Amino acid sequence: MHASNTPTLEPESTEPDGPTAAATLAPTRALLTQDVDRSDPALRDWVAERIRRLEADARRSADTHLIKLDLPEHWGIDLYLKDESTHPTGSLKHRLARSLFLYALVNGWLGPDTVVIESSSGSTAVSEAHFARMLGLRFVAVMPRSTSAEKIALIEAEGGICHFVEHAEQMSETSQRLAQQYGGHFLDQFTYAERATDWRGHNNIAQSILDQLGNEPHPIPAWIVVGAGTGGTSATLGRYLRLMKLPTRLCVADVENSVFYDGWVSRDAGVVTHSSSRIEGIGRPRVEPSFVGTVVDRMVRVPDPASVAGAHFLQGRLGRRVGPSTGTTIVAVAHLVDQMRAHGERGSVVTLLCDSGDRYGHTYFDREWIAAQGWELAPWIQRLETSLPAR
Repeated sequence: MHASNTPTLEPESTEPDGPTAAATLAPTRALLTQDVDRSDPALRDWVAERIRRLEADARRSADTHLIKLDLPEHWGIDLYLKDESTHPTGSLKHRLARSLFLYALVNGWLGPDTVVIESSSGSTAVSEAHFARMLGLRFVAVMPRSTSAEKIALIEAEGGICHFVEHAEQMSETSQRLAQQYGGHFLDQFTYAERATDWRGHNNIAQSILDQLGNEPHPIPAWIVVGAGTGGTSATLGRYLRLMKLPTRLCVADVENSVFYDGWVSRDAGVVTHSSSRIEGIGRPRVEPSFVGTVVDRMVRVPDPASVAGAHFLQGRLGRRVGPSTGTTIVAVAHLVDQMRAHGERGSVVTLLCDSGDRYGHTYFDREWIAAQGWELAPWIQRLETSLPAR
């Protein structure tokens, strides 16, 4: 009587312990009965090709210039601006947008038919629209109606669609609703900025700054100064400085109608406001998840007219326009340089030139528009010229 229906075969080896053909046969019944296979080779190939395109872009635009802004030599203080406006999409957000798309791809959130949604006041959306087109994806940007006409035109030129809301606090909720409506994916820069960027290195902005300072008189900066938008840049910088065991301190500059400063000072991430920042690109009505306050050493709040004056001051020094968020950080830099001089400190200070001011010709560089805001720039420009005089 046969014990089973499995064929009996002669062994291929005559050795006592040799393998037999019967031992290599698959069982007639599956070992597990609950088994769902969702593997999709075509989709994996699609993802791999999109990652290749992003990596190729990273090689083409791996670094940006570090500009030295001359100060009196006897001060012993060197000031540098990391010029992120030279990226292909014209701003610091080029790095973030590439990282966010890469993060979404490796997490399996994007496919050939995915509609990509983002809440952005402009520069992030410009960069994301660029990458969406590069990857062959449709893109919708949710933004305040007050966003500059120049930025809207740039988004649309990249094939993006602009969806407007009245107030900044409506952006995230609207983005989530549109993602559900289209069956798409909400990139959510304000949540994922700090984790999408590789803060350990891989040519992140912190590593780039320190490499470029290598042959300068003060290669380890005393201060790095950035603004607060998503919080992703300050998180990357603060983490990397600690990872490298450096004494460099990180200062974050906030603006009016934004709660990063208030939340940091009070150690309360739940602080909110119902006002909107008037300085495009930075300032938020809530403390965003990507803002890691524990890696920030110091925060300052800069008045709005001072931010705009800072942009005009740098236009005079550089011979070209810069965005208002760069004006915010240059005011914070001037404040720190004043204090360094008062304490007899020497060293280097680094900040970011986030984007070009050409995107704001009808707002921050329009005298009638500035006057309509009730802003007086001249007193602030004079103070900056005193604090940061040319050599």
